[in-house]
Amino acid sequence: MAKTLIDIKRALDANVGKRITIKANGGRRKTSERSGLLEETYPSVFIVKLDEHQNAFERVSYSYADILTETVELMLCEDGVESTVLKA
Repeated sequence: MAKTLIDIKRALDANVGKRITIKANGGRRKTSERSGLLEETYPSVFIVKLDEHQNAFERVSYSYADILTETVELMLCEDGVESTVLKA
């Protein structure tokens, strides 16, 4: 379980290039679920390349603070089985 922003970044660095599912809180009881590849990590944000056939746009970025504040939850997809990667 990640406790700091550095721990979250390290956990994501280890999973770059893998398929993930994102559950994001949009406010006012709205949540969105998207899937794609964890493309890159930067010092403050990470980039997810979304599946083209499901979304109107190619990429989305989130900050590590979004995971820490539980606005975003990431799940790693391995062999059709989802497991939680990061949850603060």
